[in-house]
Amino acid sequence: MPVETANDRALMIADFGESVTFMPTGRAKSTITAIFDNQYQSVDAGGTVSFAVVQPRLTLRTADIPNAEEGDCFLIRNKLYVITILMDDGTGITEIALEDQE
Repeated sequence: MPVETANDRALMIADFGESVTFMPTGRAKSTITAIFDNQYQSVDAGGTVSFAVVQPRLTLRTADIPNAEEGDCFLIRNKLYVITILMDDGTGITEIALEDQE
């Protein structure tokens, strides 16, 4: 049983989020609020030097993206991103791994 309520999750997203446009394939687009992270991550490829890659992610309320699928898109800060992985945590929050399409 989650500790927070649906209202608590909505407040967290509203406090730290920004407006993004959800563009599901073959369905109407909508504007929702989500937390966008676009940080660099160090990757060890087995050599002596690791390298950095950008891993854009969104954190949002699961209820805001009903029937979202890999391949659907988001418009964030005037850049188009495609969903590569959907990770529903079972408590009403979903984290989405994105790929930059530009």
